[in-house]
Amino acid sequence: MPQISKIKYSDVLEARRYDAEYFKPEYLKDDNALEKIGYYNLSSISNVKWWKRLPLWEDFSPEWVPYIRAEDIKNSFVQYENVPRISEDLHKKLFAYQTKKEDVLLTIVWNSVWDVWIVKFKLDKCNLTENASKITKLKEINSDALFAYMLSKYGQNQIHREKVWTAQPKLALDRIRKFKIPKLSEKFQNDISNLVKLSNQKQTQSKQLYNEAEELILQELGLLDYTPKHSLTFSITKKEINEAKRYDAEYFQPKYYDIIEKIENYKWGFDAVWNIFKRKKGIEVGSEAYTDDWKGFVRVSDFTINGVESVSKKISENYFEEIKKNYQPKKWEILFTKDGTIGISYVLKEEVEWILSWAFLRLTLKENYKDYEKECLALILNSVMCKLQVEQLSWGALIAHLKPSDFEKFKIPLIKPEIQSQIAQKIQESHRLRKESKELLEEAKRNVEYEIENNY
Repeated sequence: MPQISKIKYSDVLEARRYDAEYFKPEYLKDDNALEKIGYYNLSSISNVKWWKRLPLWEDFSPEWVPYIRAEDIKNSFVQYENVPRISEDLHKKLFAYQTKKEDVLLTIVWNSVWDVWIVKFKLDKCNLTENASKITKLKEINSDALFAYMLSKYGQNQIHREKVWTAQPKLALDRIRKFKIPKLSEKFQNDISNLVKLSNQKQTQSKQLYNEAEELILQELGLLDYTPKHSLTFSITKKEINEAKRYDAEYFQPKYYDIIEKIENYKWGFDAVWNIFKRKKGIEVGSEAYTDDWKGFVRVSDFTINGVESVSKKISENYFEEIKKNYQPKKWEILFTKDGTIGISYVLKEEVEWILSWAFLRLTLKENYKDYEKECLALILNSVMCKLQVEQLSWGALIAHLKPSDFEKFKIPLIKPEIQSQIAQKIQESHRLRKESKELLEEAKRNVEYEIENNY
């Protein structure tokens, strides 16, 4: 439905924006609420900086200083354990973009969502990505309250309002500095801070439990301290080449055969994927099927080991009804990515109203394995055991692919039932804590919105 906004010419000149989108009624309504409660411009109560990219000729290093990129973040709290590293010398060069605990971070280039993060770890040395802004040296508002505000509809609306539509939508630094930040009482800010801190605590506990489950399964298989070793030289026979029908040297790396040998030597046995799972594929709907609303179409970029983080594409309700019989995932299926970032697995724990893309496999257990703990299987599929099998059997230069027929060859250890149970309990508790963490953040956001709407 068309919308009409009445604005003054002086408002247009002040905003330096001439597009109708900038003056949508919902944005003007937000402005009115912020005017009544009172606000600061972000630049008056903080320091806002950003860095474009790594300097030319510089690259990542195998160790040293963590370098956090936008693509490394899939939740609101910044983690650092698995991010790339840069050298000590480069870290010193990027002085302006060293980041620390309580920094609030905001993406400046649109991908699928506009992300807001907060740093809750304490490291002596850490650097922030290109394509993100860093908000520091806060006055009048604490970092937790600012973080919750930027996640709220008021913060998100400002982000969307101030973006500039180019080939790739962006947020200019001067636009971020003009963000309107509400004047909130110290007591209210402290209440919000308690919610954010508790949310982060639960997410940290969730991650710890998941790590404990990983360690438990690796210890059971004698892989706890296992590191795959890339061999520069090795030999194979012509017979092995003919049997594999592969002619690339990488396929025959000894590390791949080493992990298979460890799985096959597991005292409780092993089996191939094709004996354990029945599978169904997703569907490729094509970009012409995307709409602005209705039902979700989940792609690999929306998915992590914790499930669907966000849904960036939608399809019409009519199309959803047409294809859902064959392509709507069901509760307790194991979802597995076979294209792009291959090998991400998750046990679906609720009924959903979205469709999976062609890049997914939906896995259910065959009768002989109906008692195998699904959470344990998903963890195995996410582990180094299957990551190395993915490396060996996948193909593709720009986008990696794994044929379902090759996936069926994967070797899966038949973990001792008592260990399966322990792993499942840890994973389930991990997901429960993560869900509670998200709910606490939602509560913080709602409280900020209520404070703005009902206390001016």
